[in-house]
Amino acid sequence: MEYTHIPVLLDACIQALAIQPEGVYVDGTLGRAGHSREIAWRLTTGRLICIDRDQAALDAAQERLAPWMDRVTLLHGNFSDLTELLDSAGVDQADGMLFDLGVSSPQLDDAARGFSYMQDAPLDMRMDTSAPLTADMVVNTWSQEELRRILFEYGEERYAPAIAKAICRARETRPIATTLELVDIIKGAMPPAALREKQHPAKRSFQAIRIAVNGELDALPPMLNAAVDKLAPGGRLAVITFHSLEDRIVKRTMADLARGCTCPPEFPVCVCGKKPRLKLLTRKPVVAGETELAENPRARSAKLRVAEKCPPPDKPPFGMENLL
Repeated sequence: MEYTHIPVLLDACIQALAIQPEGVYVDGTLGRAGHSREIAWRLTTGRLICIDRDQAALDAAQERLAPWMDRVTLLHGNFSDLTELLDSAGVDQADGMLFDLGVSSPQLDDAARGFSYMQDAPLDMRMDTSAPLTADMVVNTWSQEELRRILFEYGEERYAPAIAKAICRARETRPIATTLELVDIIKGAMPPAALREKQHPAKRSFQAIRIAVNGELDALPPMLNAAVDKLAPGGRLAVITFHSLEDRIVKRTMADLARGCTCPPEFPVCVCGKKPRLKLLTRKPVVAGETELAENPRARSAKLRVAEKCPPPDKPPFGMENLL
């Protein structure tokens, strides 16, 4: 089959990474390898490290990246373990890293994976099929209060209390087994006006359960900090998010890493010694234009943020020489 996958914000990502043919790059969310293909063919003596927690993505990449496998290393793992993964591949520093967050197109398109609220399948939603926690366990064993919390916090679902109550009431009779069973329960807990909204009524709840199953938000701050540790000075970090919770975490973490001195303003000189680790290259996120949206509607919610690692300070901060 001809390869026709359209990666989100591809041109912006390639421009952001400023790829050098001899550089070392990391695609921390391989997926369908669309971004990886564009990076790999630009390399000559360089190297590309591709990471994914979904073994199916790594298996498919063997064919999709076949012309460039001499410069590609495939790693199975969660990007929250970025330091250990790159150490295992012998990578001390990288010139650029890209993370395309959220569920990948193959996972959405494969009904059997249980990510979709449009097709019936067992409740699974695991990005890594070897992971122990499934959507079935969340839906059928978590308390009503915990369900309410994740629906509200991760899905920003305003009807979270009613949906959590309906789920717990339904499972008293028998376990909730499939995605469409869950969809019916969610719909039944929502008022008629909510069912008439343009967005599918189960979208926010499915997002929340998926995030909980895969620990997606918890993994972001450690991944971003590890990425900065592993970037060479001047190296670029590019992150694509797909919902406000992810974008908020990425924005806040990048801003913290780009902040320098934290001393009180009344101090005459800096004594904290904190230096910026990143330089923000996108004050506002890059979003898809109309042309891309016409070709790839899934890009509508995508936001790209880019930063560059600062060079190390030339000398210790004032007053800190004797402490180093």
